[in-house]
Amino acid sequence: MNKMQKRIYKITLTAMLSAIAFALMFIEVSLPIIPSFIKFDISDLPALFGAFALGPVYGIVIELLKNLLHILIKGTTSAFVGELSNFMLGAVFCLVAGLIYKANKDKKGAVIACILGALAMGIICLPLNYFIVYPAYVNVYHMPLEAIIGMYQAILGSVAEIPTKNALFNCLLIFNVPFTFFKGIIDAAICILIYKPLSKFIKGKM
Repeated sequence: MNKMQKRIYKITLTAMLSAIAFALMFIEVSLPIIPSFIKFDISDLPALFGAFALGPVYGIVIELLKNLLHILIKGTTSAFVGELSNFMLGAVFCLVAGLIYKANKDKKGAVIACILGALAMGIICLPLNYFIVYPAYVNVYHMPLEAIIGMYQAILGSVAEIPTKNALFNCLLIFNVPFTFFKGIIDAAICILIYKPLSKFIKGKM
């Protein structure tokens, strides 16, 4: 396969993975231990696979295309805030994991890449939600911040006041950070299981 054919194949694979990621956005569930407006899905899985197979830039592109497809086809009920958050978190995940795996292309490297990528995504979700996502929801939808915090407090109770007096920060730290990390680990575990068999097929085509 010459350079042009390889480039076309990579673009085609990126488009396919983006479409799969978009479809997976519709398969989401609520978990009983977190507020109902926070959903769990595995739509980052195809992007992570792309980051491993093609490189971190392709993983980020898949995250971008997935969210653009979501806006174009389904529309948006979050004034693009939800899609922006989804893209930024997924992009961090794919960038960190993809770069680490690129330097260590073995099973151990893949595991380390996934753990650190999920950890980076979990950490970045705290300032992203605190400074951008929740303030945007309050300003765009005029949803009282107290109502949002109340959904967390209904589960957390007095824990929402620990370790700081900032209830929103505490709720994000206790709920969103572990949830986002857990979500990344689930995506990573599935990716590690299916990557090797599928990567042989991909490399054979390239």
